[in-house]
Amino acid sequence: MPPPENPQTLPQLLVRNAERFQDQRVALREKEFGIWQPITWREYLEHVRAFSLGLITLGLTPGDTLGIIGDNRPEWIYAEIAAQAARALPFGIFQDSILAEVAYIIDHSEAAMIVAEDQEQVDKVLELKDRLPRLRKIIYTDPKGLWDYDDPLLIRFDEVEALGRKLDLEQPELFKKNLYETRGSDLALICYTSGTTGQPKGTLLTHHNIISMVASLDEVDPKSPDDQFLSFIPLPWIVEQTMSVFSALYAGYTVNFPEEPETTMEDLYEIAPSLVVASPRMWEGISRQVMVKHLDASFFKRLVYDLSLPIGYRWADFKFEKKRPPLHWKILYRLAYAAMFRALRDRLGFPRIRSAMTGGAALGPDVFRFFHALGVNLKQIYGQTEVAGYSTIHRDGDINFDSVGIPVPAAEIRIFEPDKEGVGEVISRGPGLFQGYLKDAEATRKTIVDGWLRSGDAGYFTPEGHLVIIDRVKDLMTLKDGARFSPMFIENKLKFCPYIVEAVVLGHDRDYVSAIICIDYKHVGKWAEDHRIGYTTYTDLACKTEVLDLIEQEVARVNATLPEKARIQKFLLLYKELDADDEELTRTRKIRRGFISQKYAKEIEGLYSDIPVLPIETIIRYQDGKTATIRCALEIRTMKAEAAYAKGLRGSRFFKKSRKKGR
Repeated sequence: MPPPENPQTLPQLLVRNAERFQDQRVALREKEFGIWQPITWREYLEHVRAFSLGLITLGLTPGDTLGIIGDNRPEWIYAEIAAQAARALPFGIFQDSILAEVAYIIDHSEAAMIVAEDQEQVDKVLELKDRLPRLRKIIYTDPKGLWDYDDPLLIRFDEVEALGRKLDLEQPELFKKNLYETRGSDLALICYTSGTTGQPKGTLLTHHNIISMVASLDEVDPKSPDDQFLSFIPLPWIVEQTMSVFSALYAGYTVNFPEEPETTMEDLYEIAPSLVVASPRMWEGISRQVMVKHLDASFFKRLVYDLSLPIGYRWADFKFEKKRPPLHWKILYRLAYAAMFRALRDRLGFPRIRSAMTGGAALGPDVFRFFHALGVNLKQIYGQTEVAGYSTIHRDGDINFDSVGIPVPAAEIRIFEPDKEGVGEVISRGPGLFQGYLKDAEATRKTIVDGWLRSGDAGYFTPEGHLVIIDRVKDLMTLKDGARFSPMFIENKLKFCPYIVEAVVLGHDRDYVSAIICIDYKHVGKWAEDHRIGYTTYTDLACKTEVLDLIEQEVARVNATLPEKARIQKFLLLYKELDADDEELTRTRKIRRGFISQKYAKEIEGLYSDIPVLPIETIIRYQDGKTATIRCALEIRTMKAEAAYAKGLRGSRFFKKSRKKGR
């Protein structure tokens, strides 16, 4: 099949790459049973052709919708591109979605068929089938555990491909006809938003929206067929779609899929990709893991770490300040790189990394400095699903860790109604602007005003042209005395602490700032064991006075970097981690502040009262549907004055122990 001269759609890009690379280059690679299995561009196209024609055999028609749920796998990509080649509309569902979320998205999209990875996902859909009368087929890729299922809705993925190959023999021109009748202006994808303020909205994107923004991003962050990328962020997220599907088809690089989500870090080490995109939560987790392992290292390794990291930080500052490092700093950094950074980068899977990106939420400046100290070229990206991915990115040699970068060439960004300090709502427009929300004309009308996308984010431009995002407009907080602060900024600083996994900062229309903090169970548990502190559960550990003392040290460290009005005066340790299954976080790990304010109203009121201990009795629900009652007493810790606190801290036995451990 000759490739189109000017590809306008994602399937046409696939045909171009298959003709260009044939079996000479690997398009996809999946790890199965410990072995990496390569898939060439020609094989990629063959799978897409067979599955697309198989879907047509099963009754998929132009305009129908097809849902995909499961982990990142080649079959996900085949199904998505195959649906587009059949002139249907694919959409993704997060694999860890609970039944209510799955039911809402399938019903809202009016899905005709669902591609489900395994028994777990099939069971979710089968349990809902009576509520989904439009659903005609459930196609599964992994037959394990499904051998005895006899529901007429079910069919295996390879059986659909076999039907497609049969149809291809009968109508050899059908796939080509569908492919070339599709235009860039046709809808390509329904991408559901994270649902920070309510139910997810179905964002409608065309092929032109997608390809134009990918091409613009490639101008400032070029990629080549020699690049390697590891796909591990959930594919329903537009950030992962951009890298694993859109950019991979545009630039022709190889996308690798880990064996399991749990083996991602091991697989990252094996692949050593040149391109990495990860959520802020992952970058925070890696930095936290390094810091905790440093505490458990031998004396010599701790000494090398403690000597090398400040050198790395100073080197990163030279880069951020756009200054030429003096000769002695170049020598020092090379010594530090040889002594620690090279080995640490290799162990993390970053020895060949060329472009590392983070997006979806702001990443704290401390984490940014940490990775640049190691020599990892980490960049912030910013955008929305509604603009087909990215609007800004840091440029090489022009990185400001307080910003989200400079607009890509195709994006026009302005600040709407800025105040005297230049802060206002970020609005944008360009060829990536979406076509509207599925079945929600009112939300579309409110979001697109006079051709501009209202992002809902508050920000400003620096004199150098960098866009700085402060927080969501609705999330900016003001104390009773009029002092303004960004809770997200403080939360990011807290999450750089090795023992804090999540934080919710409060204080709007209150007298002072407070925080609800979730400890990192793994790392705090290790700390407790090292200090011979017994515990049984997460709740028990979070209620230990010694753990409160530990977290108080971390809060004091963060407070020392904040303006006086923005410092945390009180905090408590929550008896459980915030969880997307409990609707406290979105599937992209963003805090749902409105829901948390309602659910934890008692805890919040306790932070603004004079009581030292708050008795709690609540019911929690496990993933298997079982419930349990938690009874505990949450201590509300009031921070001491900074000077007095620091003096008392130096004399505490926990501080001395931590110093011995290398902190």
